[in-house]
Amino acid sequence: MTEILSQPGTQMIVLFFLALALRVPVAFALGLSAIYAMWRMGFGLDLVGDLITAGIARYSLLAIPFFILAGALMGSTGIAERMIRFFRVLVGGFPGGMGVVGTVVCLFWGAVSGSGPASVAAIGPMIIKGMEEDGFDRAHAAGLVCAGAALSIVIPPSIGLVIFGVIAEVSISQLFIAAILPGLFVGLTMVAVVPLLPRHAATGPGMAALAPPPYADLPYRARLWRSFRDSFWGLLTPVVILGGIYSGMFTPTEAALVATVYALFVGALIYRSLTWGMLYETLAEAAASSATVMLIVAYAALFGWVVTVEDLVGTYSTGLLGISENPWVILLVIMLILLVAGMFMDAITVMFITLPIILPVMRQLGWDPVWFGVIVMINLAIGLITPPVGVNLYVAANVSRLPIESVARGALPFLLSGLVGLAVVAAFPAMSLWLVEWLR
Repeated sequence: MTEILSQPGTQMIVLFFLALALRVPVAFALGLSAIYAMWRMGFGLDLVGDLITAGIARYSLLAIPFFILAGALMGSTGIAERMIRFFRVLVGGFPGGMGVVGTVVCLFWGAVSGSGPASVAAIGPMIIKGMEEDGFDRAHAAGLVCAGAALSIVIPPSIGLVIFGVIAEVSISQLFIAAILPGLFVGLTMVAVVPLLPRHAATGPGMAALAPPPYADLPYRARLWRSFRDSFWGLLTPVVILGGIYSGMFTPTEAALVATVYALFVGALIYRSLTWGMLYETLAEAAASSATVMLIVAYAALFGWVVTVEDLVGTYSTGLLGISENPWVILLVIMLILLVAGMFMDAITVMFITLPIILPVMRQLGWDPVWFGVIVMINLAIGLITPPVGVNLYVAANVSRLPIESVARGALPFLLSGLVGLAVVAAFPAMSLWLVEWLR
């Protein structure tokens, strides 16, 4: 044990968590702890720049800023609002009313933004207000938005799946295909919880009060058709993105650029809602979000290099394999590690730290990497709504103006349903792999 603790790599990990406890931003905690380990190992700091450059100079990573920009454009140009209107008409009469609408919109928006916190910020205020007016507790409404938006990193196209594919050297297209059914299944477990939530008397017309459609007094079929027609170009977005990927017209990385151009086209020429001022603000917002993600990726490259050179992968993966000979026990331990890590770090950081150690175990046990990638994403999606550092909780607390403790309590029913969904997806790999095999 003393020998392990004396290793620069182990000290790097300890220093990283110490920095997090002192509220050092994640990216800088990664970089500082890695630079310390490199110094202890006797490497010159002139190597740092080369490693950072190598870590981010990957073609696949170009998908991240463009998917973020596409999601931001679709939020600012009114595409999200039109989709919410359509789903309000389509499923608003189901048991749970606005709660079901909120869940469906979150799932659909996940196929647009690919980012959990971005989804909360884009559609959270509208859904929370509508649910509250429909009789739901504000904390439960914020919790539902947290949980539904967390599935953005599972429902393709997902930034998380892009990063997993890069690290694990797995086909990103296959990951996207495999995540569709499990993502929808976990979403359905959330929908099942909504009617069980306590409700009081409605205080308003719900979502309709946000942007009363001009067809509100029409018969149901006419309202459904008009709302579908108004939201058609937004609803077509996942079809364009995913259809292009699966048909082989473009790669997932190219799909991110297509999504951005499509959002610009719809906002500027179809809905005519995009102005130069709005475009500038959206570009600035997307640039800030992308810079945050890419800074973590850059410094995680240093961290991963130390992990490799110090052979922490071999040390810790051997320890994992030594826990039990039963693969299901090892899988349970890995999922617990990911869930606990997700309580303290964002999904991208967790992947860069844990995957180099966990992937050799996956290969040793002969697990399918595509199925395993879906399992990892669902674990990390749950981490987005798990205190103390569930990123979605903080964003939802900000948009709902509630204490984070209240939002966490409101998200608890959806956290439990997510765990049930995770267990089912883990127990039945065919749910993830059937569509991949069928489309080959």
